[in-house]
Amino acid sequence: MSARLTLVVPAMIDDPERVSGGNVYDRRLSVELGAAGRPVRLVRVGGEERSVAVPGGSHAPALARALAGLPDRSTALIDGLLVAPEPRAVLAHRAQLELAILVHMVPPVLSADELDALRSAGLLVATSEWTRSALAARGVEPSRIAVARPGIDPAPLAAHSRSGGRLLCVAAVAPHKGQDLLVGALAGIADLDGWSCVIAGSPTAAPGFAARLEAGIADAGLDGRIAFAGALAGDRLEAAYARSDLLVHPSRGESYGMVVAEALARGIPVIAARVGGIAEAAAPRDAALFVPPEDAAALGRMLRRWLTERGLRVAMRRAAADARKAGRSWAETAAVVSRALDDRALALQTAGAG
Repeated sequence: MSARLTLVVPAMIDDPERVSGGNVYDRRLSVELGAAGRPVRLVRVGGEERSVAVPGGSHAPALARALAGLPDRSTALIDGLLVAPEPRAVLAHRAQLELAILVHMVPPVLSADELDALRSAGLLVATSEWTRSALAARGVEPSRIAVARPGIDPAPLAAHSRSGGRLLCVAAVAPHKGQDLLVGALAGIADLDGWSCVIAGSPTAAPGFAARLEAGIADAGLDGRIAFAGALAGDRLEAAYARSDLLVHPSRGESYGMVVAEALARGIPVIAARVGGIAEAAAPRDAALFVPPEDAAALGRMLRRWLTERGLRVAMRRAAADARKAGRSWAETAAVVSRALDDRALALQTAGAG
């Protein structure tokens, strides 16, 4: 049996209003590691208070306190979202703990402390080859980076409409997900009949952006064709996929793009911005079309092609149906992580023996 692991995750991991690929990844990784024989203890960090009292009347950031409560020499895999605001917690505990960091996304700019924390961790788990390359470019030793792409669950084939006009966008309603670009693109094809678009995602991440988006939809006269569904999960998300013809993903930044893989697992073609690791999630490539990032006009032209070229829709649907066979399971994802942790432990034992 593999050694026990502490998985340190954001407190919002189970919040139905904060559905995200990172939260799904953390939950599924925990379950699959346990099922494969590696006991996992989940430690949730964050919530309403960013710091908590410690003996003596002082206050410590939440991640620092969580790490301080772990037994010496134990292994902890920390969600990188927690490291970003508290990199010094990693630096302070790297001598007492075997620390690994799960990196969902590498921001364009990293502080010196964040870089030190990433470089000092014994192991980094990246969710895509793109993320691995971004880490290596910032000075992280490539040999300490394991790539464990997200898994995907088998799903029923979506029933397509003849027109292909049922469009779906699944992402938190926030600037980095690019729904404003989608609205701009749809405004450019308002002359075409027969399409509608559902935007599924929590509006609470960036309320001001969500409000401006709704106003822009109204100004474009599209409030009867674009609908907000809120955050969807479980059966409600499955239902949204089941009645969709095309996933549109105009994100400004993405380490992998789990929703792209989710759509393809249901035989739903994809139009997406070519950013980050999205192309890794879109296999085979014939099931997806890509547009330059930040280009609403190019996205509009591609959507026009999708809606007006029946041959294109038929070819992409056939490729998307084939893509259902290409997905990896969450058990495979967990196996990669478990093997990387074991390899790291063995390397430390060998070094200690020498």
